[in-house]
Amino acid sequence: MTDSKNHGTEPEMKGWLFKWTNYLKGYQRRWFVLQNGTLSYYRNQAEMVHTCRGTISLHGAIIHTEDSCTFVISNGSTQTFHIKAANEVERQRWVTTLELAKAKAIRAMESEEEEEYESNNAVSEKEELLTVLKTLTSRLEDMQTCSDLMAKHGAALQRALSELETSEGSEAASAGTKLKAIGEKATLFRIASNAMINTCSEYLDTAQAQGKRWQRLLQHEREQRQQLEEMVETLARQHSSLEQAAKEANSSRTQPGNPGLQNQVPNATSNPPQGRNPNLSPSDEDEENEFYDAMEDTVQPNFIIKIPLGHRRPSSAGSQNSEGHGISGDNHDEGSGSSSEVDEAGETTVCVITSDKTNTSSSSGGQSQSGLKGSEEVPDSAPSTPTSLVQKMGSQTPKRIRRTRVPEKPNYPLNLWSIMKNCIGKELTKIPMPVNFSEPLSMLQRLAEDYEYADILHKAAKCTDSCEQLAMVAAFTVSSYATTSCRTGKPFNPLLGETYECDRMADLGWRSIAEQVSHHPPMVAQYCEGFGWRCWQEFTMASKFRGKYLQVVPLGTAHLEFLNSGNHYTWRKVTTTVHNIIVGKLWVDQHGDMDIVNHKTGDKCHLKYIPYSYFTRDVQRKVKGCVMDKNGSVKWVVQENPVFKTGPYKVAWKRRALASDAEKYYNFTELACQLNEPEEGVAPTDSRLRPDQRMMEDGQWDEANSVKLRLEEKQRTVRRQREAEQEKAAADGRPYPGYEPVWFKQETEKSTGVVGYMYQGNYWESKEKQDWSMCPNIY
Repeated sequence: MTDSKNHGTEPEMKGWLFKWTNYLKGYQRRWFVLQNGTLSYYRNQAEMVHTCRGTISLHGAIIHTEDSCTFVISNGSTQTFHIKAANEVERQRWVTTLELAKAKAIRAMESEEEEEYESNNAVSEKEELLTVLKTLTSRLEDMQTCSDLMAKHGAALQRALSELETSEGSEAASAGTKLKAIGEKATLFRIASNAMINTCSEYLDTAQAQGKRWQRLLQHEREQRQQLEEMVETLARQHSSLEQAAKEANSSRTQPGNPGLQNQVPNATSNPPQGRNPNLSPSDEDEENEFYDAMEDTVQPNFIIKIPLGHRRPSSAGSQNSEGHGISGDNHDEGSGSSSEVDEAGETTVCVITSDKTNTSSSSGGQSQSGLKGSEEVPDSAPSTPTSLVQKMGSQTPKRIRRTRVPEKPNYPLNLWSIMKNCIGKELTKIPMPVNFSEPLSMLQRLAEDYEYADILHKAAKCTDSCEQLAMVAAFTVSSYATTSCRTGKPFNPLLGETYECDRMADLGWRSIAEQVSHHPPMVAQYCEGFGWRCWQEFTMASKFRGKYLQVVPLGTAHLEFLNSGNHYTWRKVTTTVHNIIVGKLWVDQHGDMDIVNHKTGDKCHLKYIPYSYFTRDVQRKVKGCVMDKNGSVKWVVQENPVFKTGPYKVAWKRRALASDAEKYYNFTELACQLNEPEEGVAPTDSRLRPDQRMMEDGQWDEANSVKLRLEEKQRTVRRQREAEQEKAAADGRPYPGYEPVWFKQETEKSTGVVGYMYQGNYWESKEKQDWSMCPNIY
């Protein structure tokens, strides 16, 4: 973790980095401090007060990057620092800060040389500015004093002339005296006038001298900014060309069934800087993920483990239990690659139930199979749908033949730099994003993809043990991120009042309805029902753009209720980070903690999504956790691809592999290809009827961008009209009803007591009657 400070004499930046020492020790962790154009490092923070291990001046130094995490600082043949950051984001943050510090040091030295003849004592820019302001203020005060004297003496001279004119008949002696007084007053007036002229000249000279200097500084800043813009534009072009060339070369060499790259992550402590090959993107992983639950066995004695509540740096592989009882899900050490200090907040002692029996059935086989391994086998496909239940749920549509792919994605060139220049100075919510960054699905349809593996919930509804059911629910929550490893397209932002229905009761056993219930902030309400369960959620998010990456933090809560047992579960989704926003290949990662709570029994499942890091031996996109009852006893362990097992296990979920040519059509799964398939009888606000999204799917991207701008402007016009009506109603003293969703309404949820949007029903009845009179005109 690094801190940036720009005030006083505090360091501009400080934090942990890895410095190359020699071939025996490799990279060693050191505390680096950047201050006053000099980079220093220490073994730890305590050494800052007495011992510095080395420094390098940034003035005249060369800073360049070797790979995604390593950069080199050299001032010629004297000193060279090979430094490695924890991740690419932190490396870019350090490099940017070092470049700025270097430019500042060069500018300070040039400024000292130019002003050496003016002053021998160097003063800071703030003190110099205060000195100039004091000088100009003094000149202004002198000018004001001269002005007062001129006014005073001018008035006296005017009075004397008036008295001379009125004394025409007086004696000659008195007239001579008055003439003498007039001469004296005229002399005083001339002196004051000369002083005024001199003071004005001094003020003008001072202002002109400082004005030239300020103009020179302004011109220097403009040149620096223009140079930086040219560098970024050149870098973007080079990266785009290299990425295209590498993509073409790889496509010609790649064979089907190429294994994932999870074992090719370099070791940060053994390889020399020149021997590393870090050009591996976490998004290249193409293997199937399995999530296992360790099965309870009450015959064998229990053993005690401690789950630390704080976060630590990743430990070596040798710290794992070699007796076969170790659980990869009981270790909460976060292998995030962050260079933060150890932060141990305490430990929780839990009991894990183990068994000496192990299930040796293979789990590495692999097609689109999703089932349970252990004492009970479940069919691969979704359960059959009884006719009575289908009629009860309001879906009498027989199975239809659906498409298995969408039109291929056209290869339109995109000038990212031109888009960025047009966005400078604009509010983020007012920037029109072209469809080139999107995929032909809306956010409402993307949320419907959460139920692609709803067969897990069908199986969970049959569980009689609440803890086993909670373990199945945990596997379902993980399955919603099944496609994020290769899906980097941005979904369309729904318009206010836009809806989406997905009725798959006939073949998949579930159906859902979603509606955009708010635009500022954007919020989606969704309701889904299946065999023996119902699920609803309110989805909104907060985004944080950090230059190289974009973080999306979900804020809504998801609810799941099983009708037979009455078990009610809630959870919140974890943070999603999109890396390489500006240059490089986009890849998505999830990280954070998720707590799934059963509000009826008090059972709880804690899942940890471990962020990807170059400095950990763990596979990427790893999830681990455990299910505990209300007393804190561990009943199930949920983990991905377990190495150590605490007894017989069950395969709770297995990701279905994508088609070999899925990259040609946005890396969509079969369900995703069917979400935007045209369907008759849907509401006029349904996402399938959105024209810009349909044009993008058909490959008409230019027309889609034009229609997208029209729809967004129409939405803004309606919002401005509603705001004007609200202001008029407030001026008249009468209440004004705000926007109300059609199918959802804000209510207090009984189990949790939280106010949220709840489904009001009547959608499927309205579809059966084809009565859409209550729907707004948004397209």
